[in-house]
Amino acid sequence: MSKFRKDDKKETPPISTAALPDIVFMLLFFIMVSTTMREVTLKVQVKLPQATELSKLERKSLVSYIYIGPPQQQYQAQLGSEPRIQLNDSFATVGDIQDFIVSEREAHDENEVPLMVTSLKVDQYTKMGIVSDVKQELRRVQALHINYSARKRTEKN
Repeated sequence: MSKFRKDDKKETPPISTAALPDIVFMLLFFIMVSTTMREVTLKVQVKLPQATELSKLERKSLVSYIYIGPPQQQYQAQLGSEPRIQLNDSFATVGDIQDFIVSEREAHDENEVPLMVTSLKVDQYTKMGIVSDVKQELRRVQALHINYSARKRTEKN
């Protein structure tokens, strides 16, 4: 007879689920912190031009974006294929830029207004005529801090 007897009647103990809510909340918090929500749905096609001398914007919360390019495929039937201006989630004209800049300035504190930047995201195949019109309108509104968005040039050997 053996000293150690196997007891066939013993069951495995249940898994403790006491820490499960903590794990779920940690995962939820991680997902909420690491996920970025897209603020604007692009209605124009923007393939940024390449550049060599790039610098990052410091405070993206103070940046107002103006998108210029041909409309997406689903909008081309009603708008054509000529480049259009997009402010936030809607198509706009050059005359709408003044109201856009004023509303963007009102959304910030008075001491942050001089630090605001207007970033132009222009499709690389867009003619300069519409870009010049936008820049003239920005001058009228005294939005003189303008940034052109670009992507980094890839070196070809």
